[in-house]
Amino acid sequence: MTRFFLSFVLLFQFFTCISQEVDTFRISAYADVYWKYDFSGKENIKTYFANDHNSISLGMIGVGLLKSLGKASFVGELGFGPRGQYLSIPNGDAIENDLNNSFHIQNLFIKYAFTDKFSMTAGYMGTFVGYEVICPAKNFHYSTSYLFAAGPFQNAGIKANYVFSKHISAMLGLFNDWNVYRDLNGVSHIGAQIAVTPTEDWNATLNFLTGSSDRGPNNYSSGTLIDLVSSYHISDRLNLVVNAANYNFKEGGGYAGVAVYPKYELNEAIAVGLRAELFHTKDHADFKGSTINSFTLSSQFKHKGLILIPELRLDHDDQPTFLEKDGLNPSNQAAQASIALVYSF
Repeated sequence: MTRFFLSFVLLFQFFTCISQEVDTFRISAYADVYWKYDFSGKENIKTYFANDHNSISLGMIGVGLLKSLGKASFVGELGFGPRGQYLSIPNGDAIENDLNNSFHIQNLFIKYAFTDKFSMTAGYMGTFVGYEVICPAKNFHYSTSYLFAAGPFQNAGIKANYVFSKHISAMLGLFNDWNVYRDLNGVSHIGAQIAVTPTEDWNATLNFLTGSSDRGPNNYSSGTLIDLVSSYHISDRLNLVVNAANYNFKEGGGYAGVAVYPKYELNEAIAVGLRAELFHTKDHADFKGSTINSFTLSSQFKHKGLILIPELRLDHDDQPTFLEKDGLNPSNQAAQASIALVYSF
């Protein structure tokens, strides 16, 4: 009788555990459109998300799926539209600049949480490096920074995450080359991250990525990247973010930069923010480096899932990399104004 009772209790506990597993399925999506006017009369600032001059243009539709049951979860996200077709690396068939392809895999990965502290993830993931991301609904400014444009955008690989406490966690992973579904020279990069949260108002992440491309040491993604992102809530309304990075190519050259993001929320629906960025490309045997100062002033007006983003941007390069209004003479300066609509759910 006692054995029967114990068996019944164990069986009850087993089915109770099964029934307590949370089965989650979510669909999310975003879309963006914009109008930009470059004061030179043509496209001049070569960053992402606001390329077309004096045109009401499409950005991208992103559709994401999340499914989780117990300790296992899956995330998939596809991007459709001009940004997915012309600006994503690679396109849906892993071929760059394929005009017959109109979608891009943003995320496709599987995660398993062995414990509350330890988990592993494998697949194609949005990069852990940097502050700004591909999804415009998650950025405050619509046009992107030079640090974002320098990449990487995605990392395919396998990584392990461990949460030591509520104040510190770490990640270590093996990754393919930058922005590729498959690595032609084998798993070629090592990445790591340390995230700290000293207080409720302050957090920081230190990121590291190093490796070699199949196209040799002179390729852009052959090098070592160190990146820092730190966010501090100065008050309930005022927030400050700093993103700094240094990248050294294996054969010399690279870049270094820092971007500062102060943001002030007037209320739940209205906020104003500035991005002040210094971006320096290092001297290389094939070219001379340059230093760009960029200032972007943006506002956000929110209503439920809708965000209106008016923006003014001024860039200055110590090398004449921009063009005057005649389209012929080089210039050190460029300016643009834009208005973007972003909707997400």
